[in-house]
Order: sequence, then C-alpha cells, then structure tokens
Amino acid sequence: MANATAGTVSLNLPGMHAGARDMVRLGMVRSRVCCYRARRQGLVMCAALSGNTNEDAVLGDVVSKPRRFPRVVGMGSKLIGCGSAVPKLEITNDDLSKIVETSDEWISVRTGIRKRRVLTGEESVQGLAIDAGKKALEMAQVAPEEVDIVVLCTSTPNDLFGSGSQVSTAIGCKNAWAFDATAACSGFLVGLITATGFIKGGCAQNVLVIGADCLSRYVDWTDRGTCILFGDAAGAVLVQATAAEEDGFLGFDIHSDGQGYRHLNAKSCGVEEVLSSTNGSLNFPPKKPAFSFIQMNGKEVFRFAVRCVPQSIEASLEEAGLTSSDINWLLLHQANWRIIDAVATRLHIPSEKIISNLANYGNTSAASIPLALDEAVRCGQVKGGDIIAASGFGAGLTWGSAIMRWQ
Repeated sequence: MANATAGTVSLNLPGMHAGARDMVRLGMVRSRVCCYRARRQGLVMCAALSGNTNEDAVLGDVVSKPRRFPRVVGMGSKLIGCGSAVPKLEITNDDLSKIVETSDEWISVRTGIRKRRVLTGEESVQGLAIDAGKKALEMAQVAPEEVDIVVLCTSTPNDLFGSGSQVSTAIGCKNAWAFDATAACSGFLVGLITATGFIKGGCAQNVLVIGADCLSRYVDWTDRGTCILFGDAAGAVLVQATAAEEDGFLGFDIHSDGQGYRHLNAKSCGVEEVLSSTNGSLNFPPKKPAFSFIQMNGKEVFRFAVRCVPQSIEASLEEAGLTSSDINWLLLHQANWRIIDAVATRLHIPSEKIISNLANYGNTSAASIPLALDEAVRCGQVKGGDIIAASGFGAGLTWGSAIMRWQ
C-alpha cells in the first residue's frame, strides 16, 4: 500500500517489481494530494499528503497536465446519435416576476436566461430520460437490444437508489447493464468519459449516456438568487466503438475539489436531528429524510468557473494535439452567459463558434450539454467531422472537459 508523509511517498504494492517503484513526481496541489507515475509502466498513482488542509486555498487550485500514455486501448469511440426532451410548461422571466422580486431585465442582464422548462403533473425526470434516450438511438440507427451499457447521469433520480435500470428497461435495452452517475452539472461529462473508457477498454460496443435533472424540485422559489437559474430537461448521446484510427474522442481532463462543497450544495436534512437529544439518547423514530433547497454562493462559483474551465479545456486540447483555433464549436455547461463569454474570451474563441441555448432553458444541470448538442445537430449547426470542445462544471465541486469529433 502507499504510505504518505509530508513531501514523500513510499510505494510498496503487491506484485510491483523494482522498476515500477522508480517513480517520477508529477507535482503537488493545494488539496494535499501528490501524484506519481512509474517511468516504465505508464502507471499513475496518487497518495494523500499528511498535514492540515488549507480551507483558504483557492478552489480548483490544480494543474491540468496532459496524459503521456495513450487513451486508446485496442479501439476508439465516436458519437453517432443524440436526443433530448423537455417538459411542456415554460416559465418566463416575467412569470417569475409575479412570485419573486425580479424582472426580465434583471435576470437576462445577469445570466442571459429568459425562460426555462419545469416539470408538472405526471411528468418526471425518468420520463424525460426515456424520451431523450429513444431519440438518440433512433438517430444512431442502433436497436435498443444492441446497447451494452446505459449511464444515467442525474442528481435528481425518481428513486433514492437510482433510476438507471428503470430507464434502460423502458427504452428496451434488455441486454444492457445500467447505472446512475451523480456529479451534478458535470454529470454528463463524467458519463461520457466513463462510456469511452468502457469502449476503449474493450468492454462495450454501444453505450447510451443520458443526462437528466429536475432541479426545479430543489429550488427555493422565493429566492431570486437561485430560482431564476434552473430548469428541467434531459439529453442523450450514443457512444459507439470504432477503429483506433477513427477515434472521435480526442482528449479529456477532469477534476474535483471537495473544499468547494460549501459554495454549492443541497444538503441532506434530518440526519443531525436523529442524533440530537437533550438527555444524551437517540431520538426515535427518526424523522423523515429530505434535502434542503439548493444553496449557492454565486460569486465564488463564478470565480471558480472562469478560472478552472479554460485551464481544463487547454489541457484537453494539448492532449488532442490541437489548439483553440482548431475547434469548430465551444459547448459549455449552460449555467450563466457571463461564464460562457469569459471562457470563450480566455480561449480566444469568437462568439460565432459558441453553442448556447441558455436563454431558452436556463441551467438544466447534467442535461445542459447534451440538450444544446442535440439542438445544434438537428438544426444543422454541427456537422459531421466538426471538432467540439465541451466542458462541465458544478457542485462537488467538479469540473472537466473533453475534445470530441462529431461523426
């Protein structure tokens, strides 16, 4: 096992020969984690460093470094189909001004959002995910029974134990293994990277990745700082195995920093109450579990995003052997137009290369990237062979990017 002390790491793993212990230090981050790579094995290992954490450290203070070993193992992967679904009810900024102190001008100037879709009645996030998944398979011309894995990227499933299996079955993917991936607004990107990992490792031929969230259920509709931002939606892509020389997944970079949790969260409620008592004994029976409304420090999240996202995209581009001038489209998580514009400016990407539907849907969390991609593909904006730089960022805090070629 790895034994860590401040500044040094001793590795003694079962089966590791002497050559593999010849490690090269990659660098240190303020999160007190140090990574090393075995020179001869191309193996990456991380070990926590001892010492107190610095709560005042800059969020996401890590250095994105391109990989020095190949991502492709035996085969490549490509995106061949997409789909999306949104609720019927549309809520405009003027509608919100009737229930909270705000206005269309106040919201649009600060966020770029003018309206959003919200689940009502018998609609559910699971239903949106099913519709989006079916549309992606239809475009890809892949039968449901040919899907090997379904990844449902959501932080708001219908069931506490996840909805991936139910979504997979409803779509007809009877031969697929299905599971949920929870990473909030970075969820779809995490699912995409997971899918290509399975494919390039030879474990799957077709992977359906679905991003779906209904954050409207967790928004305080009396708080104008958050209720103006979020909407509900689902988006999906079909990732398929291909020959290594036709690989369409060119590079990626991904990170997390738990220190940022305090700036964006929806905490579980009731757990502390179970353990509290005036006489030292447990309260019983426990109170019904629930989650708080979304809590967000918008200023800190903004600062984090405009600094970390460009760095991550630059690292992905370097791994892909490309520059920002080589990409056809910049597709960011649709959180705030000011963030999108700031990232594009940092990367010297002109506005005509930005894909955005933020004005019509707001922040749809894990659904935002595939929803925008689906609309861009179906309207002819994105064409076969186009290079897309995508990036997700959000609660966790988590963030990352991927450079992809649309097939």
